[in-house]
Amino acid sequence: MLRGLWKLTWIELKIFLREPLGAIGTIVIPVLVFILVGRAIGPKLGPTANAANTFIGVGLPVLASILIAISAVLSLVTIISIYREGGILKRLRATPLRPHTILTAHVIVKLLLTAATLSLMVLAGKRYYPVGIHVRFVGFTIALLISTCSILSIGFLIASIVPTARFAQPIGAIIMYPMIAVSGLFAPIASLPPLLHAAAVIVPLTYAVSLLAGIWRGDPWSAHLGDVAALALVFFVCTALSAKVFRWE
Repeated sequence: MLRGLWKLTWIELKIFLREPLGAIGTIVIPVLVFILVGRAIGPKLGPTANAANTFIGVGLPVLASILIAISAVLSLVTIISIYREGGILKRLRATPLRPHTILTAHVIVKLLLTAATLSLMVLAGKRYYPVGIHVRFVGFTIALLISTCSILSIGFLIASIVPTARFAQPIGAIIMYPMIAVSGLFAPIASLPPLLHAAAVIVPLTYAVSLLAGIWRGDPWSAHLGDVAALALVFFVCTALSAKVFRWE
């Protein structure tokens, strides 16, 4: 089983890298957003622009990281739907591979790409980023990988039931992108209207943003155990549901 997992992971990684648009969306665009927005806004900030400085110093890196995770989700949803529509999943069903093995292979691929994108973002930031910051890179990478695993499990649940590739990415985008608005990235959750506040409590991105922003600022992990627990719960619930409702054809 482990040998099959690594073989499938290697195959999926090669397939992904052969598609230029997928690589651009997952790797290049988040890095460009990080650099271009930082360079456009950063030099214009004065010492009293506390809100803007907070966004550039914390919000922008977290936003870029969330875009990395969402790009991975949309890519995952599309790939699984294409495999189902093309009969590839039907053929995989005849092998010993189970849905959780396929999920694990795709998660490993996306985590590798996430780590690569984050590394490029940090390297580019050292050269172009206008704000002097000192981030615990290892801790933030772990936080991003935890967040990405949790968010990817939502994508796999979507991919498990979406029948065709034509609707896969739009449905994924409709589900994922609105979460950013209530995640606390642009406005404190406490200041949201009651309906949006209630939505923020159940949206996984809320906990991902809290974890990423906290670790980026230098908070101890003990201050974000609740965020980690919430993201882990989302991962296990979505993974369990995916295994039950996964459609091979």
